[in-house]
Amino acid sequence: MRQKIVILIAAVLTLSLFAPAVAGSAAPAAQSDETDCEYPIELTDATGETITLEEPPESVVALQPSDAQTVFEIGAEDRLVGMPDNEATADLEMGDREAITDGYEIIHERVIDLEPDVVLAANATFDDDIETLREAGLDVYHFDEAESIGDVRDNVLRTGELTGECEGAEETVDWMDERLDVVDAALEDADRPLAYYAMGEDGTTAGTETFVHEVLTTAGVENIAERAGISGYEPLSEETLVDEDPDWIIHSDDAEPEVLMPDIAEATTAYQEGNVVAVDANQLNQPAPQVVYAVVDIVEAVHPDAYEAASEGLEEDGSDDTAEGDEDTDTSDDDSIPGFGIPVAVAAVVAVAGFLLGRR
Repeated sequence: MRQKIVILIAAVLTLSLFAPAVAGSAAPAAQSDETDCEYPIELTDATGETITLEEPPESVVALQPSDAQTVFEIGAEDRLVGMPDNEATADLEMGDREAITDGYEIIHERVIDLEPDVVLAANATFDDDIETLREAGLDVYHFDEAESIGDVRDNVLRTGELTGECEGAEETVDWMDERLDVVDAALEDADRPLAYYAMGEDGTTAGTETFVHEVLTTAGVENIAERAGISGYEPLSEETLVDEDPDWIIHSDDAEPEVLMPDIAEATTAYQEGNVVAVDANQLNQPAPQVVYAVVDIVEAVHPDAYEAASEGLEEDGSDDTAEGDEDTDTSDDDSIPGFGIPVAVAAVVAVAGFLLGRR
C-alpha cells in the first residue's frame, strides 16, 4: 500500500515541476520530516519520562485507537501485539493480537503479560494507567496532546522512531501533506461559511488549540467556537449559537441517527436547510493520519464546486489510484483521498500556478 502512495507522491512532485513559474517566487522549502532510527535512542515524553530503546522493538502495544491507527498507517503493524478492541478500532485488523481493553477501559494485566518492548500511549490515556504499567517495568511513551494537524504529523514521526519504522512514518507524513496541499489549492478562493461542530447536548464544541478545529478550518469553514473565543473543548452558549446562526453543523457519525446538540440548534439556518454533515468518527476524532479523510469529506459536502474542480480529469484520464491493499494494513477503501489523485494535483497546479504549497 505505501509503495503505491510513494509513487503517487513522486508523480505529483514531478508533474508540478512543469507548472509555470511565478516571477519572484521561490519553490516551497521542503519540510523537515527526518526521524532517527539509529539505535540506541533516548526519547522524552509528555510527562518528562525518558525511555531508552537499545534496539528496534520487536513487540509494541498501542493503548489508544489513535496509537493503533498510526501504527497501521506507517506499516509497523507486524510488531503490534496488543491494541484496543472496540468501535474506535473497527476499521483495523485485529487478527491474533491481544485485546487490551474491556470496551474503552485498559486491562493492565493483559498489557503486562505481553511484555512489550514499548507501549504507545496517546495523550488521552489516564495518568493512573501509565503509572501502573511503568511500575510493572514497562517502557511507556506518553504522547503530547495534539492541538493541530502539525502535532498529528509530529506524533506520526515519533511513532516511527518508537516502532523502528522511520521510513514508513516519513512516507505517511508526505502522504498527508500532499493531499492537504491539494485541498489548500482547491479552496484558495472559496468563501468560508460559518460552521458549528456539535459534540454534546450541552453545546460542547471544539475550539482553538484542538486538532479538530484545524480540521474544520483546513476544510474551508470558519469555526463558530473561534468567533466565540473558545479554546479547547467547552460549551458554546445557546445565545451565541442563535445569534451567530451557523450555515453548517458538523458532527461525528458515532452519534447517528441523533446529533448531539442543544435543542435550540434546530432553529439555526444550518439545521433548517439540512446542512448537517456527519463525518467518520474514527477519522475525525482520532489524532492520527486519517484526519486527512475527514478534511476532504467536509470539503466535499460544504464546497462541492471546489471539490469537483479539484477532482476533474479523473474520468477523462481513466486513472484509478485505488490500491489493491494489504489485508492487514488497508484501513480504508482507497489509498488516495476520494477524488484527489494525480490528475487532481495537476489540475490544482494549473489552476493556481505559483501557489505556495506547504502548510507549516
